Amino acid sequence: MNNTRKIAYAGLLAALYVALTYAQNFLLPGTTSMAIQFRASEALCVMAFYSPSAIWGLTVGCLLFNISNAGALPLDWLVGTLATFLATGAMYLTRKITLKNIPFLGLLMPAIFNALLVGWELTFYIGDAFWLNALYVALGELGVLLVLGTILHVVMTQRGLDKKLSASAR
Repeated sequence: MNNTRKIAYAGLLAALYVALTYAQNFLLPGTTSMAIQFRASEALCVMAFYSPSAIWGLTVGCLLFNISNAGALPLDWLVGTLATFLATGAMYLTRKITLKNIPFLGLLMPAIFNALLVGWELTFYIGDAFWLNALYVALGELGVLLVLGTILHVVMTQRGLDKKLSASAR
């Protein structure tokens, strides 16, 4: 994949992440930025299994939503974006560790990084116990990635789109 295509792919993922998150926030207010959030757009993190360009696209998409969303906490543009960057980077690094062709370890990465970072952020702003905030964040991420993310991954692999993206990422 040449640099122009990598940038276009990353931009497309960023735009898709923002659009899906805003659509969900419009249809189900509060579900994208509360302690227990269920951002369906987080399922797009599985794209990091196929191309490192997805890491940048999803990070920028998360940043753009968090900066522009009035319901986000003031530091969320930094903390939430960092969690996305670290999670998708870890997903790319663990993409080949699978169980029955599903990269379960990678699917756990958003829950781990968001639980630690966003859990800390919630504790900083609203109080409560860190472990409780981290648990809430992890549950939302696990719900999205283990259900929607797994479905997206299976569809991508069954249709051979994973191989096309991986091959074009080189």
